[in-house]
Amino acid sequence: MSVCQSCGACCAAFRVDFHPAELAGGNFAWDGGVPVDMTVRLTPNMVRMCGTDSAAPRCVALAGEIGQQVNCTIYHGRPSPCREFDVEHAACNRARQRHGLAPL
Repeated sequence: MSVCQSCGACCAAFRVDFHPAELAGGNFAWDGGVPVDMTVRLTPNMVRMCGTDSAAPRCVALAGEIGQQVNCTIYHGRPSPCREFDVEHAACNRARQRHGLAPL
């Protein structure tokens, strides 16, 4: 199991905004794209993953328990901010800290 599959803190710490072209059926969608019903339209050029703008954010696509075992239910079609995020980002340790997890 990768460190990300036992963490998930990033999926419950940040807003996830992206262009609607990454939605299912869009021009830049990976492996089917993000299901429209998992997003909220912000502007004509921006959508947000549901749950990521809450006081206690948690992406609607995240399954499992943070810090134990998690998975993204749309992993192969996840949006670009999720594809670009990795454990090398300082934001990873900030998300882990927010959930009481040790830094990597």
